[in-house]
Amino acid sequence: MIRGITDAVKHLLIINVVLFIGTLAIGNILKFWLSLYLPLNDWFKPWQFLTHMFMHADFVHILFNMFALWMFGTAVEQVLGTKRFLFVYFSAGLGAFLFQLGFNYYEFYDLVSPLLSKGYSLENIVVSLNETGPSSRIIDSAMTFKDNKYLNEVFFGGMLGASGCIMGVLAAFGMMNPEAKLMLIFLPIPIKAKYFIPGIIMLDVISAFTGQSFFSPSNTAYMAHIGGALTGFFIMWYWRKTQFNQNRWDR
Repeated sequence: MIRGITDAVKHLLIINVVLFIGTLAIGNILKFWLSLYLPLNDWFKPWQFLTHMFMHADFVHILFNMFALWMFGTAVEQVLGTKRFLFVYFSAGLGAFLFQLGFNYYEFYDLVSPLLSKGYSLENIVVSLNETGPSSRIIDSAMTFKDNKYLNEVFFGGMLGASGCIMGVLAAFGMMNPEAKLMLIFLPIPIKAKYFIPGIIMLDVISAFTGQSFFSPSNTAYMAHIGGALTGFFIMWYWRKTQFNQNRWDR
């Protein structure tokens, strides 16, 4: 441990910062290759399931994520140890992208359902989108301009960031320290973790289904936040409740 930063957190910070600097130096091509895209998209590559967790859109994005990783990740790793901390971190990241991809697939099929009902095949729709790129527009009375625009956002929008992983870590922190008092920068009122963390998750649920943004940009992957937090919660719940002592985090 160096200056209060645990080993895993330190290395995660370094990897994220190095890749962010690489994005600034090389350009968006690195972000393009390492962000996660809908598997129907020709831009999708298998490694993106992992690499998207280390990419960030801009300075503010990485600043808030790395600050949260340092603040909560260090406390969690000190209790769980490096191996279990990394298990929570990457499991939450995987849970995050599964939730978000599932939601994106639902939105995609909902948007193209009018075309499918008119006889278009899914294969032709996907080929058309991939061939024409992000500026594509399916010309048909069944698709409004607004729906076309949203379809492009769902199909070509890349998922990136460590937020899902960090939400899992935050959930783990709350499970271990329910009485700890936390607060948002924009709401400087201390709130116990057992109320604060569920409250944050509930705001993400509302944002995901209404589009109303509270403390995050409107393009935030809210379902990824929810998936990461739930994954972290269930891992910690299992470790705490299991009868097998070797799996307990609080033994």
